[in-house]
Amino acid sequence: QAQLAESGGGLVQSGGSLRLSCASSGSIFRINDMGWYRQAPGKQRELIASISAGGRTKYTDSMKGRVTISRHNGEKTVDLQMGNLKPEETAVYFCNAQIVTEWGATSNPFWGQGTQITVSS
Repeated sequence: QAQLAESGGGLVQSGGSLRLSCASSGSIFRINDMGWYRQAPGKQRELIASISAGGRTKYTDSMKGRVTISRHNGEKTVDLQMGNLKPEETAVYFCNAQIVTEWGATSNPFWGQGTQITVSS
């Protein structure tokens, strides 16, 4: 099985910056799209940013200009650099990857365990 593990969460002041990293491991033949999501208490999980295997990126409108997603295919990692964070962006942040675990198989979504980000006012 494949696994994802996030790192880099924590407490940050309003207006501050934070960088998250996600490392993939286990049975991986190929990784297609990778992305970052967040889920605030009482709210649905929402997509923040995604990046294809070829490097094409997409961002949610609310964070455009404040966030950059990048991936390192050789290391099977994806990072998220965020700036000017707001208290309402306090949430658990999740890494997601569409992973093909063996030749000939279809891709399936895998999730990390999540990392808490708290933005203080």
